[in-house]
Amino acid sequence: MSDSQPVTQAVPVTWRRRFSPRPGLARLRDSWIAVAQIVVAATCAFVLARVLWGHETPMLAATVSISSLGLARDARPRRVVETVIGMLTGVLLSEALRMVFGSGWWQLAVTLALTMLVARFLSPSPQFAIAAAIQSSIAMILPLGPLPFSRLADGALGGALAILVTALLPRSPVAAAVREARAFFAEFDATAARLVGALRRGDRLRAERGLEKARALQPLLDTWRTALESGRAIARISPFLRGRRTELERHARMLQAMDLAMRNLRVVARRIVYTTDQGEELPVPAAAMAEIARAATLVGASIDDIAQEPVAREALLAIARRLDPASMLPDGSLGQQALVSAMRPLVVDLLVAMGTPPAEARAAIPRI
Repeated sequence: MSDSQPVTQAVPVTWRRRFSPRPGLARLRDSWIAVAQIVVAATCAFVLARVLWGHETPMLAATVSISSLGLARDARPRRVVETVIGMLTGVLLSEALRMVFGSGWWQLAVTLALTMLVARFLSPSPQFAIAAAIQSSIAMILPLGPLPFSRLADGALGGALAILVTALLPRSPVAAAVREARAFFAEFDATAARLVGALRRGDRLRAERGLEKARALQPLLDTWRTALESGRAIARISPFLRGRRTELERHARMLQAMDLAMRNLRVVARRIVYTTDQGEELPVPAAAMAEIARAATLVGASIDDIAQEPVAREALLAIARRLDPASMLPDGSLGQQALVSAMRPLVVDLLVAMGTPPAEARAAIPRI
């Protein structure tokens, strides 16, 4: 083992890599629609507040729309509405307390405390309370408006513009979901490849690192889920995204099945750790896992190209029909047979991800 190549090695990082503009350009690519939303909503809210209400400095009209939209991936209309309600709660309390007690340092302290307590009572979201507190403090510190509760009208206008822009100038839901799905499948493929290598070499260390990679898939799946749920919610209210709803529903079906596949991949990885403990090469389980890994790559490719679905389905069915531990390993150990058995639910989940009904996917596996 001492003469073998190390599993990991140091990679020199030059100043060009350290100061690469690519991450910044990627952020610009991902955020330009959100920036456009914020600019349009804030500008329109500011102008309309001046035209409709005659307010010279409708600051809250702009700040509420900016804070409601934000640059986060999760741009679900429900989240935008909740943020708007939180901000308007803060403005309402601030305006009411200011009419009674005036403004000053202790009034600011009382207003902030009361606003955050009320917000925590109304919503379990910490962001709700913070949004309410920020707008409450702004309303308390700024000079008095021309009329009582005039800032509440500004904030309501800013919130309405934020919701309207979410529907009429939507962020690209499919692009965001596809981008996050690609990141998940890239790591899923890398994990499966690491496990195949562990089986071929009988390398427990590789198997343990494959298990670590399998456990690290959860944040990627959660990010994919957030992007997809946000896209589906926007598509339900945007007239411009009606044609994308079917595609988003297909992605939702894939995500649900890949959630289970990820969990079963961890089970397989743990089983591989146990079976490689003796340091023996395991060619039969390695070949089966390699076929599953290649099919999973086709599953990932179907995110961009739906034509890959039947190809992946046929590849998975061909694997499923052979996953009989006794037939594949007539002279194998119980540990190897248990490993092949652990691969069976993983294949079923991948078949379901490709649109196969669960009962049909399970029926494709030989009974044992």
